[in-house]
Amino acid sequence: MTPGQRFRAAWDTERPLQVVGAINAYCARLAGEAGFRALYLSGAGVANAAFGLPDLALTTLSEVVEEARRITDVTPLPLLVDIDTGFGTALNITRTVHELTRVGVAAFHIEDQISAKRCGHRPGKQLVSVAEMQDRIRAAVDARTDPEQVVMARTDAFASEGLEGVIQRAQAYVEVGADSIFAEALTDLESYATLVRSVSVPVLANATEFGRTPIFDREEFRAAGVRLVLYPLTAFRAMGLAAQETYATLRKAGTQKSLMNQLQTRDALYQVLKYWEYERKLDQLFGTHSETASFSEEKI
Repeated sequence: MTPGQRFRAAWDTERPLQVVGAINAYCARLAGEAGFRALYLSGAGVANAAFGLPDLALTTLSEVVEEARRITDVTPLPLLVDIDTGFGTALNITRTVHELTRVGVAAFHIEDQISAKRCGHRPGKQLVSVAEMQDRIRAAVDARTDPEQVVMARTDAFASEGLEGVIQRAQAYVEVGADSIFAEALTDLESYATLVRSVSVPVLANATEFGRTPIFDREEFRAAGVRLVLYPLTAFRAMGLAAQETYATLRKAGTQKSLMNQLQTRDALYQVLKYWEYERKLDQLFGTHSETASFSEEKI
Protein backbone atom coordinates (compact mmCIF):
# COMPACT_ATOMS: atom_id res chain seq x y z
CA MET A 1 0.00 0.00 0.00
CA THR A 2 1.11 3.55 -0.64
CA PRO A 3 1.25 6.03 2.25
CA GLY A 4 -1.93 7.65 0.97
CA GLN A 5 -3.72 4.32 0.84
CA ARG A 6 -2.63 3.57 4.42
CA PHE A 7 -4.06 6.89 5.59
CA ARG A 8 -7.38 6.25 3.86
CA ALA A 9 -7.49 2.72 5.25
CA ALA A 10 -6.92 4.14 8.72
CA TRP A 11 -9.83 6.57 8.50
CA ASP A 12 -12.06 3.73 7.23
CA THR A 13 -10.97 1.42 10.07
CA GLU A 14 -11.21 3.80 13.02
CA ARG A 15 -14.06 6.30 13.32
CA PRO A 16 -13.18 8.89 14.22
CA LEU A 17 -9.53 8.36 13.40
CA GLN A 18 -7.34 9.81 16.16
CA VAL A 19 -4.42 11.59 14.51
CA VAL A 20 -1.77 12.43 17.08
CA GLY A 21 0.98 15.01 16.82
CA ALA A 22 4.61 13.89 16.87
CA ILE A 23 7.19 16.67 16.92
CA ASN A 24 10.05 14.34 16.05
CA ALA A 25 10.93 10.77 15.15
CA TYR A 26 11.22 9.61 18.74
CA CYS A 27 7.72 10.86 19.56
CA ALA A 28 6.50 9.06 16.44
CA ARG A 29 7.84 5.81 17.86
CA LEU A 30 6.12 6.46 21.19
CA ALA A 31 2.81 7.20 19.47
CA GLY A 32 3.05 4.00 17.51
CA GLU A 33 3.66 2.02 20.71
CA ALA A 34 0.54 3.61 22.20
CA GLY A 35 -1.52 2.19 19.34
CA PHE A 36 -2.26 5.23 17.18
CA ARG A 37 -2.92 4.52 13.50
CA ALA A 38 -1.90 7.91 12.08
CA LEU A 39 0.53 10.70 12.93
CA TYR A 40 0.66 14.45 12.43
CA LEU A 41 3.51 16.88 11.93
CA SER A 42 2.37 20.34 13.02
CA GLY A 43 3.76 23.52 11.52
CA ALA A 44 3.72 25.01 14.98
CA GLY A 45 5.46 21.91 16.29
CA VAL A 46 8.31 22.29 13.80
CA ALA A 47 8.67 26.01 14.48
CA ASN A 48 8.42 25.69 18.27
CA ALA A 49 10.34 22.49 18.94
CA ALA A 50 12.96 22.43 16.20
CA PHE A 51 13.69 26.16 15.95
CA GLY A 52 12.34 27.83 19.08
CA LEU A 53 10.17 30.11 16.95
CA PRO A 54 6.47 31.06 17.04
CA ASP A 55 3.98 29.67 14.53
CA LEU A 56 4.02 32.63 12.14
CA ALA A 57 5.13 31.07 8.83
CA LEU A 58 8.79 31.39 9.77
CA THR A 59 9.91 27.91 8.72
CA THR A 60 10.74 26.79 5.18
CA LEU A 61 9.70 23.91 2.95
CA SER A 62 13.06 22.16 3.30
CA GLU A 63 12.92 22.39 7.09
CA VAL A 64 9.43 20.88 7.27
CA VAL A 65 10.29 18.15 4.74
CA GLU A 66 13.36 17.15 6.73
CA GLU A 67 11.32 16.76 9.92
CA ALA A 68 8.77 14.69 7.97
CA ARG A 69 11.51 12.49 6.51
CA ARG A 70 12.88 11.73 9.95
CA ILE A 71 9.45 10.52 11.04
CA THR A 72 8.65 8.43 7.96
CA ASP A 73 12.10 6.82 8.22
CA VAL A 74 11.25 5.22 11.57
CA THR A 75 7.58 4.29 11.30
CA PRO A 76 5.16 2.89 8.70
CA LEU A 77 2.29 4.87 10.22
CA PRO A 78 0.80 7.33 7.72
CA LEU A 79 1.82 10.93 8.32
CA LEU A 80 -0.35 14.03 7.85
CA VAL A 81 1.74 17.18 7.42
CA ASP A 82 0.83 20.83 7.93
CA ILE A 83 2.12 22.83 4.93
CA ASP A 84 0.55 26.16 5.94
CA THR A 85 -0.30 27.99 2.69
CA GLY A 86 1.91 25.79 0.50
CA PHE A 87 5.17 27.76 0.71
CA GLY A 88 4.41 30.02 -2.23
CA THR A 89 2.50 30.23 -5.48
CA ALA A 90 1.30 27.39 -7.71
CA LEU A 91 4.77 26.31 -8.80
CA ASN A 92 5.97 26.35 -5.19
CA ILE A 93 2.98 24.23 -4.17
CA THR A 94 3.87 21.75 -6.91
CA ARG A 95 7.39 21.48 -5.53
CA THR A 96 6.03 21.15 -2.01
CA VAL A 97 3.88 18.17 -2.98
CA HIS A 98 6.75 16.52 -4.86
CA GLU A 99 9.05 16.91 -1.86
CA LEU A 100 6.46 15.53 0.55
CA THR A 101 5.87 12.57 -1.75
CA ARG A 102 9.60 11.91 -2.00
CA VAL A 103 9.84 11.39 1.77
CA GLY A 104 6.70 9.24 2.04
CA VAL A 105 4.11 11.67 3.38
CA ALA A 106 0.59 10.23 3.23
CA ALA A 107 -1.46 13.41 3.54
CA PHE A 108 -1.09 17.15 3.92
CA HIS A 109 -3.33 20.12 4.61
CA ILE A 110 -3.16 23.49 2.93
CA GLU A 111 -5.03 26.50 4.28
CA ASP A 112 -6.86 29.59 3.07
CA GLN A 113 -5.06 32.24 5.12
CA ILE A 114 -2.81 34.79 3.46
CA SER A 115 0.86 33.83 3.27
CA ALA A 116 1.66 35.91 6.38
CA LYS A 117 -0.51 33.53 8.35
CA ARG A 118 -1.29 33.39 12.06
CA CYS A 119 -2.10 30.64 14.51
CA GLY A 120 -5.59 29.36 13.77
CA HIS A 121 -6.77 30.09 17.32
CA ARG A 122 -5.49 33.67 17.45
CA PRO A 123 -7.25 36.89 16.35
CA GLY A 124 -6.28 38.87 13.27
CA LYS A 125 -6.40 36.10 10.67
CA GLN A 126 -6.87 37.19 7.07
CA LEU A 127 -8.13 34.90 4.31
CA VAL A 128 -7.49 34.74 0.60
CA SER A 129 -10.44 34.64 -1.78
CA VAL A 130 -12.23 31.38 -2.50
CA ALA A 131 -10.85 31.47 -6.04
CA GLU A 132 -7.26 31.82 -4.83
CA MET A 133 -7.65 28.94 -2.40
CA GLN A 134 -9.18 26.83 -5.16
CA ASP A 135 -6.08 27.52 -7.22
CA ARG A 136 -3.91 26.29 -4.35
CA ILE A 137 -5.92 23.08 -4.15
CA ARG A 138 -5.84 22.55 -7.92
CA ALA A 139 -2.06 22.95 -7.89
CA ALA A 140 -1.73 20.44 -5.07
CA VAL A 141 -4.05 17.88 -6.66
CA ASP A 142 -2.35 18.22 -10.03
CA ALA A 143 1.10 17.71 -8.46
CA ARG A 144 0.25 14.35 -6.91
CA THR A 145 1.93 11.28 -8.32
CA ASP A 146 -0.06 9.03 -5.99
CA PRO A 147 -3.78 9.72 -6.53
CA GLU A 148 -4.46 8.26 -3.07
CA GLN A 149 -2.32 10.87 -1.31
CA VAL A 150 -4.78 12.97 0.70
CA VAL A 151 -5.12 16.66 -0.11
CA MET A 152 -6.88 18.21 2.87
CA ALA A 153 -8.23 21.76 2.66
CA ARG A 154 -8.14 23.77 5.87
CA THR A 155 -10.38 26.79 6.25
CA ASP A 156 -10.04 29.46 8.93
CA ALA A 157 -13.27 31.15 7.88
CA PHE A 158 -15.27 30.54 11.06
CA ALA A 159 -13.79 33.53 12.89
CA SER A 160 -14.64 36.07 10.18
CA GLU A 161 -17.38 34.50 8.04
CA GLY A 162 -19.18 32.23 10.48
CA LEU A 163 -20.40 28.72 9.82
CA GLU A 164 -22.09 29.74 6.56
CA GLY A 165 -18.76 30.94 5.23
CA VAL A 166 -17.06 27.74 6.35
CA ILE A 167 -19.64 25.62 4.52
CA GLN A 168 -19.52 27.68 1.34
CA ARG A 169 -15.74 27.55 1.26
CA ALA A 170 -15.61 23.85 2.11
CA GLN A 171 -18.01 22.99 -0.70
CA ALA A 172 -15.98 25.10 -3.15
CA TYR A 173 -12.77 23.38 -2.05
CA VAL A 174 -14.28 19.91 -2.51
CA GLU A 175 -15.43 20.90 -6.00
CA VAL A 176 -11.82 21.31 -7.13
CA GLY A 177 -10.51 18.12 -5.58
CA ALA A 178 -10.04 18.42 -1.81
CA ASP A 179 -10.26 14.93 -0.27
CA SER A 180 -11.04 16.16 3.24
CA ILE A 181 -11.98 19.35 5.08
CA PHE A 182 -10.24 20.75 8.15
CA ALA A 183 -12.41 23.51 9.65
CA GLU A 184 -10.32 25.38 12.19
CA ALA A 185 -11.51 26.76 15.52
CA LEU A 186 -15.18 25.76 15.48
CA THR A 187 -16.75 26.32 18.86
CA ASP A 188 -19.56 23.76 19.19
CA LEU A 189 -20.47 20.23 18.16
CA GLU A 190 -23.56 21.27 16.22
CA SER A 191 -21.37 23.34 13.89
CA TYR A 192 -19.30 20.25 13.18
CA ALA A 193 -22.44 18.19 12.59
CA THR A 194 -23.86 20.79 10.20
CA LEU A 195 -20.58 20.94 8.28
CA VAL A 196 -20.42 17.15 8.04
CA ARG A 197 -23.92 17.09 6.54
CA SER A 198 -22.94 19.78 4.05
CA VAL A 199 -19.91 18.14 2.41
CA SER A 200 -19.26 14.77 0.80
CA VAL A 201 -15.77 14.19 2.19
CA PRO A 202 -14.41 13.36 5.66
CA VAL A 203 -14.22 16.27 8.11
CA LEU A 204 -11.35 16.72 10.56
CA ALA A 205 -11.79 18.40 13.94
CA ASN A 206 -8.80 19.99 15.62
CA ALA A 207 -8.95 19.03 19.31
CA THR A 208 -6.09 21.30 20.31
CA GLU A 209 -5.89 22.65 23.84
CA PHE A 210 -6.23 26.24 25.09
CA GLY A 211 -7.85 27.46 21.88
CA ARG A 212 -11.28 28.41 20.57
CA THR A 213 -12.58 24.86 20.39
CA PRO A 214 -13.77 23.37 23.71
CA ILE A 215 -12.38 20.01 24.79
CA PHE A 216 -14.73 17.34 23.45
CA ASP A 217 -14.15 13.62 23.74
CA ARG A 218 -13.94 11.07 20.96
CA GLU A 219 -17.52 9.88 21.41
CA GLU A 220 -18.87 13.41 21.10
CA PHE A 221 -16.98 13.94 17.87
CA ARG A 222 -18.22 10.58 16.58
CA ALA A 223 -21.82 11.54 17.31
CA ALA A 224 -21.30 14.73 15.29
CA GLY A 225 -20.09 12.69 12.33
CA VAL A 226 -16.48 13.86 12.49
CA ARG A 227 -14.18 11.35 10.76
CA LEU A 228 -10.79 12.52 12.03
CA VAL A 229 -9.81 14.08 15.36
CA LEU A 230 -6.47 15.84 15.58
CA TYR A 231 -4.35 16.25 18.73
CA PRO A 232 -1.53 18.35 17.26
CA LEU A 233 0.56 19.40 20.26
CA THR A 234 -0.78 17.58 23.32
CA ALA A 235 2.36 15.52 23.89
CA PHE A 236 4.59 18.50 23.12
CA ARG A 237 2.80 20.60 25.74
CA ALA A 238 3.18 17.83 28.30
CA MET A 239 6.87 17.53 27.44
CA GLY A 240 7.34 21.28 27.71
CA LEU A 241 5.84 21.49 31.19
CA ALA A 242 7.84 18.47 32.35
CA ALA A 243 11.05 20.00 31.02
CA GLN A 244 10.36 23.35 32.69
CA GLU A 245 9.74 21.69 36.04
CA THR A 246 12.77 19.44 35.65
CA TYR A 247 15.15 22.29 34.86
CA ALA A 248 13.79 24.31 37.78
CA THR A 249 14.25 21.38 40.17
CA LEU A 250 17.79 20.65 39.00
CA ARG A 251 18.74 24.29 39.34
CA LYS A 252 17.21 24.71 42.79
CA ALA A 253 18.03 21.33 44.36
CA GLY A 254 21.30 20.63 42.61
CA THR A 255 20.29 17.00 42.10
CA GLN A 256 17.70 14.93 40.27
CA LYS A 257 17.00 12.64 43.25
CA SER A 258 13.43 13.88 43.71
CA LEU A 259 12.72 13.39 40.00
CA MET A 260 13.77 9.76 39.60
CA ASN A 261 10.22 8.37 39.65
CA GLN A 262 9.25 10.81 36.88
CA LEU A 263 12.08 9.89 34.51
CA GLN A 264 11.97 7.35 31.71
CA THR A 265 14.47 4.62 32.53
CA ARG A 266 17.33 3.62 30.30
CA ASP A 267 15.63 0.24 29.80
CA ALA A 268 12.41 1.89 28.63
CA LEU A 269 14.26 4.19 26.26
CA TYR A 270 16.21 1.31 24.78
CA GLN A 271 13.02 -0.68 24.27
CA VAL A 272 11.53 2.11 22.19
CA LEU A 273 14.72 2.54 20.17
CA LYS A 274 15.28 -1.23 19.74
CA TYR A 275 18.77 -0.61 21.02
CA TRP A 276 19.62 -4.26 21.66
CA GLU A 277 18.80 -5.22 18.07
CA TYR A 278 21.42 -2.75 16.89
CA GLU A 279 23.91 -4.05 19.42
CA ARG A 280 23.35 -7.66 18.35
CA LYS A 281 23.95 -6.60 14.76
CA LEU A 282 27.31 -5.15 15.80
CA ASP A 283 28.16 -8.45 17.49
CA GLN A 284 27.29 -10.36 14.31
CA LEU A 285 29.33 -8.05 12.09
CA PHE A 286 32.41 -7.61 14.24
CA GLY A 287 32.39 -10.57 16.61
CA THR A 288 32.26 -8.45 19.72
CA HIS A 289 30.62 -9.56 22.93
CA SER A 290 28.83 -6.46 24.19
CA GLU A 291 26.17 -6.86 26.82
CA THR A 292 22.76 -7.10 25.14
CA ALA A 293 20.62 -7.84 28.17
CA SER A 294 18.52 -5.13 29.75
CA PHE A 295 20.32 -2.82 32.11
CA SER A 296 19.32 -2.94 35.74
CA GLU A 297 19.08 0.27 37.67
CA GLU A 298 22.34 -0.65 39.44
CA LYS A 299 24.18 -0.72 36.11
CA ILE A 300 23.03 2.74 35.00
